Amino acid sequence: MKLTVIGTGYVGLVSGVCFALGGHHVICVDKDEEKIKKLKQMESPIYEPGIEELIELNLREERLSFSADLQESVRRSDIIILAVGTPSLPNGEADLTYIEGAAAEIAKAMEGHKIIMTKSTVPVGTNEKISQMISKYTQHSFDIVSAPEFLREGSAIRDTLHPDRIVIGLDNPELEPTMRELHKGFTENVFVTDIRSAEMIKYASNAFLATKISFINEIANICEKVGADVTEVAEGMGMDQRIGSSFLQAGIGYGGSCFPKDTNALIQIAGNVDYEFKLLKSVVEVNKGQRFMIISKLHESLGSLRGSTIGIWGLAFKPNTDDVREAPAREIVEALVAEGATVKLYDPIAATNFRLQYDHPQLRWCNLPEEAAEGSDAVCLLTDWSLLKEIDLHQLAKSMRNGVLIDGRNVYSKEQIEGTGLVYHSVGRPQMGGLSGYSASVAGAV
Repeated sequence: MKLTVIGTGYVGLVSGVCFALGGHHVICVDKDEEKIKKLKQMESPIYEPGIEELIELNLREERLSFSADLQESVRRSDIIILAVGTPSLPNGEADLTYIEGAAAEIAKAMEGHKIIMTKSTVPVGTNEKISQMISKYTQHSFDIVSAPEFLREGSAIRDTLHPDRIVIGLDNPELEPTMRELHKGFTENVFVTDIRSAEMIKYASNAFLATKISFINEIANICEKVGADVTEVAEGMGMDQRIGSSFLQAGIGYGGSCFPKDTNALIQIAGNVDYEFKLLKSVVEVNKGQRFMIISKLHESLGSLRGSTIGIWGLAFKPNTDDVREAPAREIVEALVAEGATVKLYDPIAATNFRLQYDHPQLRWCNLPEEAAEGSDAVCLLTDWSLLKEIDLHQLAKSMRNGVLIDGRNVYSKEQIEGTGLVYHSVGRPQMGGLSGYSASVAGAV
């Protein structure tokens, strides 16, 4: 099939590359001509493991091309995939400016029947609006399809090629064979529904996963008070097939481009139909507060932070990505600066992006994790990069001024911590040291 993908961000570029790998002929379109130039030179604008190798392979096989000419690309294709951004407005609603602009341009470029497939995350009813908009600008026939994406940054290629399921929203049932053929080879688990339900599935899925994260973080906070180990609790819970083990890792909360945006958007969608989504509001509130647990643990260990030096390991919202959008590290670093600390920052991939968003005279940028730790009063691990799991903690303790380690992702085991002399705080594991509200003597007396 001949496809045009509009937008070369995470969703657009990964989708285009993977559809090309499936044997389709794909044109990835973006208005940013500098980005297109780099893509033609096999330089990816996003950090995603394996993406540049697949770009090179598909370019060599002549299944993939890049263009800034939307009109010509639309004319040459049968299926047009919308994968532009839908950022949050100040009130939390999705900004549909880019979607609407792209829809109008598609309509004006059409010279025959097209299938317009939306992969961008859009509020319920948006595809109907797209259909109405296209009808204003063209007399040519077209069909609208909703195909929400469920990829995760850092594993986006694997998630696209081997998804749990593919959701297809259709109003024209005759399109089902075409959509199944387009996704052939990815998975046999294709769920076909109406367009509005497909739009809602994306928001509902992300809201539920965000709820699991906030729930286990609340359980972790209780574990610290009663002396239970949240990792053991989560493992026991996850054995129940009704619950499952995914997204039960306690830590400093979720971030990134999807969960914060989609939870706020769903709250607004509910509000627009006079329904207060109390549960999801609480999920968002819990998540916002969870990251500041790091600051509380620093106070518990060091008292005042004014004049202290704090090392930060990890700035991306998760490992294997350079994405710092809504990363917990941002608010944590800002809080440390506000309290008068000098902050030494390290991230193997995301430091440049973080610095473009936030810089300050009190920040020190480091090229190695050991550099961020040396001479620091405390080190806070905020992103669980695999290389940080292999750090020599005995040597770490010797290089620090005060050996406080705040493990915001529960990376380290008891065996790694024992004998280091570190004052170690984790999330919901009070027996690991650095007790926060748990007293063995009180617990034994109960």
